[in-house]
Amino acid sequence: MKNTKQQLLDELKARIEKDDPTPELREGATRLVFGDGSASAEVVFIGEAPGKNEDLQGKPFVGAAGKFLDEMLGMIGLARKDIYITNIVKYRPPNNRDPEPEEKKAFLPYLQSQLEIIQPKVVVTLGRHSMNCFLPDLQISKVHGEPKRVKLSLKKHADDVLEVVILPLFHPAAALYNGGMRQTLIDDFSLIPAILKKIKD
Repeated sequence: MKNTKQQLLDELKARIEKDDPTPELREGATRLVFGDGSASAEVVFIGEAPGKNEDLQGKPFVGAAGKFLDEMLGMIGLARKDIYITNIVKYRPPNNRDPEPEEKKAFLPYLQSQLEIIQPKVVVTLGRHSMNCFLPDLQISKVHGEPKRVKLSLKKHADDVLEVVILPLFHPAAALYNGGMRQTLIDDFSLIPAILKKIKD
């Protein structure tokens, strides 16, 4: 089978560049930051949008927040190569502002396609923007660290759904400025192996 998951992801990346969903964002960014990691990952992490370091290197989560994320992955025995990581919005917003609702909406179908290709068991949302794409009515301060089983409708067939567990977490960047939140994030992060085990049992 030649059409591997990685090939499908590469094709999707090329499609985003061709479709150009957010010309204004693209003009202000250095490059598209598509995603990084294993195309067969059981766990996909989704952030909000690339920042300055990501924009320069073309990879998500490579700044200070990314280092903290790598640290937490190490604590649960995982590395970048074992997981997949991406953002909702694939171009850096000017001055690292929050992504606008229209920008998130423009990129959502591509994010869904990424999940459709990878077929993860757990989707870890990092920050409220990411969580609200999947769990629009919840507040992150109330539900962080609480796994939620959801069915995502896939575009290929109307009755085709991808069942995943969404684990909402605070954004690692927030924890860098707030010591108490740092420990909360580490505690929530440590639930991932048990959630995976439970899904497989």
